[in-house]
Amino acid sequence: MHSSRIVITGVGLTSPNGNSLQEFRQNLLEGIANIQMIDIRYMGDVPAGVCNFDAKKYQSRKELRVGTRAGSIAIYSSREAIASSQLDLDSIDKSRMGVYLGTTEHGNVETENEVYNISKFDYDTRYWTHHHNPRTVANNPAGEVTINMGITGPHYTIGAACAAGNAGIIQATQMLRLGEIDYALAGGVSESIQTFGIFAGFKSQGALAKHEDPNMASRPFDIDRNGIVVAEGGCVYVLERLEDALNRNAPIIAEIIGYCMNSDASDYVLPNPERQAQCMKKAIESAGLNPKDIDLISTHATSTPQGDIQECKAIQEVFSESENTYVNNTKGFIGHAMGAAGALELAGNLPSFEDNTIHPTINVENLDEQCAVKNLVINKPITIDSVDVILNNSFGMLGINSALVLKKYNPSSN
Repeated sequence: MHSSRIVITGVGLTSPNGNSLQEFRQNLLEGIANIQMIDIRYMGDVPAGVCNFDAKKYQSRKELRVGTRAGSIAIYSSREAIASSQLDLDSIDKSRMGVYLGTTEHGNVETENEVYNISKFDYDTRYWTHHHNPRTVANNPAGEVTINMGITGPHYTIGAACAAGNAGIIQATQMLRLGEIDYALAGGVSESIQTFGIFAGFKSQGALAKHEDPNMASRPFDIDRNGIVVAEGGCVYVLERLEDALNRNAPIIAEIIGYCMNSDASDYVLPNPERQAQCMKKAIESAGLNPKDIDLISTHATSTPQGDIQECKAIQEVFSESENTYVNNTKGFIGHAMGAAGALELAGNLPSFEDNTIHPTINVENLDEQCAVKNLVINKPITIDSVDVILNNSFGMLGINSALVLKKYNPSSN
């Protein structure tokens, strides 16, 4: 196994409020959300985070017709990440590049739509698309990337519920350290708004957000929060070993220094703060740090009544003695991008390494006392002396937890 340090050299994304890191970050700092009402089959209008990117920038009409929305999001984000990294794909051995993309769910979108379509023809399966199988296999988004970009190294998607974005990055880090690959495209994607099932499921749980103003529907930590705003989106990073990045004079955005994934083993839906706290502690320990060394925690908080409280309990346990650790959340801006959430929310915070500014948690009009963690950044950005270490939380159903620790790259530490 390599003892190499792993760095991020490129970022590509599409989110409901931005199709580049620069646009996304600017909107986070300015408090600009973009949630809209969309018509969901059998349910009517519901708030959702919808991306508006140019899929034809990297795909032909035929590719768009054959592929999936998740695949298009993955291709767009991956291509943008490669451009950001200044990596010349034609100059590298593409069998040494891996693609590891986290997803919450995949396949049900296409199946739901096909069942609905043949219902118009008395359920005659002659009208069922022959593209169904490649569209619905779990590896589809990552596989579409390899086909589009001619990548012949390993690819797969990682089903880790809403911890999947972090899981993709962690998997890529491990594969680079094992020496299995030299470059990785890693992160998460979500096409969740294309399925009525996820909306209906959250509604039946009493966990689907509602508000007369869709941009106020996602309200993490607010006493009046009432549920999740489902969103689509994607964020993909280029990861490589530090020595390789330095050899090609690549832009180095951040260094991955620690991580942990664990399981609650207690409930299908309700988070377990004890296990979440354990996950954060182990991630920090793996980075060789203490909680007080963390400058910013990017929280997972989804705007559900119990989920936010449970995470805040975990944070209060781990960081009770950390006076200078700040906390924020991104979901008020874009909703919950499911498998892409961890990767997208991390991206919005990475520029803090350069400007020392922390974007706010928005839509907090009345802070829930049970969510009143120390140094929670609310409604307006703040600038501190230095942001050197970020902890990125991302948790999911069936009790899967992930925490990723990154630090500002310091050339003098080579």
